[in-house]
Amino acid sequence: MTITELTGHFNITGRNQDGDTAAYKGTLQLTADDNNRIVAKWLINNNQLQLGTGFFKDNILVINFNYKGDNETLYKGVAVYKCITKDLLEGFWSEKHGNPQYLGEERCFRIGIQRELAN
Repeated sequence: MTITELTGHFNITGRNQDGDTAAYKGTLQLTADDNNRIVAKWLINNNQLQLGTGFFKDNILVINFNYKGDNETLYKGVAVYKCITKDLLEGFWSEKHGNPQYLGEERCFRIGIQRELAN
């Protein structure tokens, strides 16, 4: 798989890094910059924008991300995805100030083919 095959728009489902069952949904947009680095843009639950940059090698995608939370506090973390196919990513993530006993989890399905993957 190449970085250009990975770019596109994905629906996501995930669980937060807090040990409970707090689930979320959203979208993820992956593009490549001029240096073949990944540029990521998440929209979580239609209201939280998260941005990141990263790299791709051996079907593993690593993204350093950040977002502004309450009171304009800047949160930072790292997301790691195993690229099962160019249309399906499975990952985990951790924030600097998250609960260190847990990892967040996320699955990404390329928009437009989610029904095909379910069959």
